[in-house]
Amino acid sequence: MIDLAPWVEAVPNPVVDRIRSARNVLAVGHENPDADTLGSTLAICRLVERAGGRATAVFADPIPPIYHFLPDVDRARTDPDPDADYDLLVVSDCGSLERVGEVAGRHPDLFGLLPRVVIDHHASNDERGDADWIDPAAAATCEMTTLLAIRLGAPLDEGDGALAALLMAGVVMDTATFAHPNTTPRTLAVSAALVEAGAPLSEISRRLYRSKPEAQLRLFGAVLGRLAAEAGGRIVHTSLFDADLAETGAIPAHSEGIIDLLAQAEEAEIAIVFKESGPATRISVRTKPGGVDATVLTGAFGGGGHARAAGATILLPVAEARSVVLAEAERLVAAVAR
Repeated sequence: MIDLAPWVEAVPNPVVDRIRSARNVLAVGHENPDADTLGSTLAICRLVERAGGRATAVFADPIPPIYHFLPDVDRARTDPDPDADYDLLVVSDCGSLERVGEVAGRHPDLFGLLPRVVIDHHASNDERGDADWIDPAAAATCEMTTLLAIRLGAPLDEGDGALAALLMAGVVMDTATFAHPNTTPRTLAVSAALVEAGAPLSEISRRLYRSKPEAQLRLFGAVLGRLAAEAGGRIVHTSLFDADLAETGAIPAHSEGIIDLLAQAEEAEIAIVFKESGPATRISVRTKPGGVDATVLTGAFGGGGHARAAGATILLPVAEARSVVLAEAERLVAAVAR
């Protein structure tokens, strides 16, 4: 048996107490959901229901097709149940409460008045409520939720391995199958325990990283075809427009993974993807260890994330956003000496 006891006490008591005593939980992940917010939010629902309560999983946007293989995704909603009498809000994997998205604006009383638990691993998260658990040392929010499950007395093989599969998906996604430098001994121990509990690691890794529809590959080709470099190759960037989606038959979720390809540029300290988002531009940023902190770059534009991976939304069209972001990126990269 994999022993996670050395790390379980990291779970704050107020988090355990609130979830244990809740009878009807509104469990919410971030907009444009990925495997980590899905896995942790849906796992919270299983943990609450195992203890005899009720739970609703809510994400502001529909679940992208790449995640349809995960257990329980069919229970996800884009709004709370109007007939539910919620007594606790649990927010998972949101670097700020704004990341919940438009659903919070549609239900201000629920999001503003319910007692709350926040579980998140983003270094830029500054929520400090009584039951807000922010652990930037965690590779994924699902790593934290695994420890929470043990504190709550839930077996990791709950649901014939469904709980373990959900949690493993988040860890695999946020570590790129353990390739990112955020992978720690605790991450590996948690992952070993999840595999022991029935999580199909190889299949999850294949689904998330080694299986793409033709439309997505065509989108990658179109976007990578306009790759550009600045600062002598120390910054690489590209742009994705709505027209690219229309021309390739892709959907917005298919853009996931482009930034990770850019980050493989051997000489680049900073990789950036500029994505058209209506009148605004969303940026995804990756940086190399020992160099620019990605949260410093995105923080200059109201964003956040992790030191090596971060993002922001800028209220400018792509061409203008590109100009101001690259100027700041060049300033930051000039200070990096190798």
